[in-house]
Amino acid sequence: MTTVLIVDDSRLARDMVGSVMSSLRPNWTILSAAGGEEALSKVDGVIPVVAIVDYNMPGMDGLTLSSKLKEQFPSLTIGILTANVQDALKKKAEALGCRFIPKPITSDKIREFLASAGQ
Repeated sequence: MTTVLIVDDSRLARDMVGSVMSSLRPNWTILSAAGGEEALSKVDGVIPVVAIVDYNMPGMDGLTLSSKLKEQFPSLTIGILTANVQDALKKKAEALGCRFIPKPITSDKIREFLASAGQ
């Protein structure tokens, strides 16, 4: 079973990314979470191959969550969704091995991310 994790505090964003994922990878299982703690509990016992994580979330931000996910799943490909593409943020994300997916979300951006992730 191939699993993708989608984490965003916006239900609309989660639904949109999930819908695009379902159309691009209909056989994949989609786990979605509204925040970092929920995401970490959802992957307990599951090994996701891809995660798409919003950067700006209440509580745990996307980089902190990505760091925790990478500890558990070193080969996990993570895309950080953000409208904030400052160099400092980019450098931190790249240091974690994460890719950027600039907002607004489009099916083309998700497709390009999956292609670049080898998925």
